[in-house]
Amino acid sequence: MNLSGATSSNLIFLNQSFTTKAAIFDFIAKKFEAAEVIESAEEFKKALFYREDMGVTGFENGLAIPHGKASTVKQGMFAVVRLTKPLASSEYISLNPENQADTLFVLAIPEDQAGSHHLDLLAKLSTKLADLGFVDRIKAATTADEVLALLVDPEPDSANEMEAGLVDNKGLILGVTACAAGIAHTYMAAEAITKKATELGYAVKVEKQGANGIEDRIMAGDVNQALGIILAHDVALQDLERFTKLPKVDVPVAEPIKDSETVVQHLIENARNYQPDRSTIVTADAEVQKPSFLKTLSTSVMTGISYMIPLLVAAGLMMGIATLIWAYVLHLPMTAVGSAAYLTGGSANATGMTLYVNYLYAFGSLLLKFIYPIFGMFVAYAIAGRTGLIAGFAGGLFSSGLQFTIWGASIGIPPTTGPLGVTGTNAGITALGAFQKGAIPSGFLGALILGLVAGFSVKWLNDHIKVSKNLQAIKPMFLIPGLSVLLIFILNFALVQPIFGGLNAGIASWITSMSGSGKLVLSSIIAACTAFDLGGPINKAAGAINIALAADKTFPLTARVLAIVIPPIGLGLSTIIDRFVVRRRVYPEDLRVAGGTSFLLGFIAISEGGIPFMLRNPLIVIPINIIGAVTGSCVAVAMGAVQWLPLPAVWGWPLVTNIPAYLVGLLIGVSVVAFLNIFVRFALIRYREAHGIELDF
Repeated sequence: MNLSGATSSNLIFLNQSFTTKAAIFDFIAKKFEAAEVIESAEEFKKALFYREDMGVTGFENGLAIPHGKASTVKQGMFAVVRLTKPLASSEYISLNPENQADTLFVLAIPEDQAGSHHLDLLAKLSTKLADLGFVDRIKAATTADEVLALLVDPEPDSANEMEAGLVDNKGLILGVTACAAGIAHTYMAAEAITKKATELGYAVKVEKQGANGIEDRIMAGDVNQALGIILAHDVALQDLERFTKLPKVDVPVAEPIKDSETVVQHLIENARNYQPDRSTIVTADAEVQKPSFLKTLSTSVMTGISYMIPLLVAAGLMMGIATLIWAYVLHLPMTAVGSAAYLTGGSANATGMTLYVNYLYAFGSLLLKFIYPIFGMFVAYAIAGRTGLIAGFAGGLFSSGLQFTIWGASIGIPPTTGPLGVTGTNAGITALGAFQKGAIPSGFLGALILGLVAGFSVKWLNDHIKVSKNLQAIKPMFLIPGLSVLLIFILNFALVQPIFGGLNAGIASWITSMSGSGKLVLSSIIAACTAFDLGGPINKAAGAINIALAADKTFPLTARVLAIVIPPIGLGLSTIIDRFVVRRRVYPEDLRVAGGTSFLLGFIAISEGGIPFMLRNPLIVIPINIIGAVTGSCVAVAMGAVQWLPLPAVWGWPLVTNIPAYLVGLLIGVSVVAFLNIFVRFALIRYREAHGIELDF
């Protein structure tokens, strides 16, 4: 390993007499500028101090590794400064409070040069500096040439060490490290975890998420065999859903460098009762394979779901709490919760509390509108990293229909001339109003498509847009967000909104045309559309029509209210009873967690609890939801159950005429959804095992 390729004799300064950090940074920045490593000494000094503000770069044994990551850096290089007298511990703060820095490795890190030769060398240097013996040899060198010679010393092959550690060990420990700059702490923490775990008799694999991207990626087979994982980071980690089932220790990236034994022992204690699945063996070839396109799709959808679920739960709780207070504390009609009529306290039954309860309900409803923006955001994030967040969020906004709400609220702007030559009051939005009139959002399919497009387009733009060093900062801050959001805007209005919004509008029109059909036929149609997208635009279109029919006492809401609760309760129930029905789990852990949420939310009529299942496996879940909802609704209607009020939650059940028939239909519909999901998933698992096919569902 020739680390001397990332420095030179004119960047090695021995026996220096500096007494302050500022003086050292000023000196090194000017030397880097003179050596044409950087373009601006002042900008690089700012980057060094910025990194110091984020956390200490002093360690122990007199070592410090200050580093600056900036667009002014032309190529990754490092300088060595050795002092004749150590700096005071108060002048250069270290992880070890008693450390007095006397040997500094100053790293210049490019803003965006992943995979470059010099950046690889800086990463290797950071790993090497975790060896205090190496630092001692640097301290003992008398000339710059001796230091350069030490930098080409052979280093043991970490891969061979890894293989040796896999034989007759106590188990496999995983780790992921990531620091702000993506070099020094990332690699030093990884080395510290590796050395300590090996010393304690464990095999170890540490993934580095740094300036070079993801290195030594942890694969599914590693996760299956591991005892647990150490997450050492100062920035957000990518693909964390891989490690859901593992015992974890989550610490700042500096913690393993400071005290690796405590960190590793903490993980060992957390994993004491955990049994890994050692049945999966991963070959060396599998380790180097990149995830397939389908695997990337699956992972990105799963990431979006994992970030969406907490928002869904919070929204459901807000609405459920408000409804319970409204009905059982204030004793007001359930149908009036959220009504503007109670915001002023004008009702004889109203109190000042109605204002706050209405706002709580409205707040929960508002949160629900951001389910798709959050989903689209993190679908894109899983593919393209944080640069994809904005485009994914924009796609989610379009799919949720928030643009129509916001544009529709613009009524009342001053008179102007419209873009299509229309004049007069509000003419500026007349054409827009004509465009959006009757517009129905594209829903979860739109969020999925736009989120994926956002992620892949941002990734492509990031890989293919090349700019000069002086313009590096505008690439992630201006060019990529601007171009990707523009693409999402065009795609939404050219294809996604017309296709899926038009499809939803067509279905709504079809329901209206069927309003005179027999009660079971119309019940089937309403139930099918209600269960199709679980609170989405088709669901709402069916609801609007059915509520209008009920208001005229033309057709009750029985099928509608049952179809709201059957899918989420059935999906949740399937995750609870699967092991009793087919003697094994048929859901991954993340969907089992979502299943508990779905089951509970179903009883308070928040059908969106089933969305994670629908987004993961639409071809399985949507047809089963429809079958279960139609079956249960038709049974209840045929037996004489009648519900005229839009109260699908459990507190509305006592208001149903012929409640036994209603509950029988509910039980049958929930059972159909639960058992069909279990048996279909079980059959797919058996098929996968019989044919050796990896199916992630």
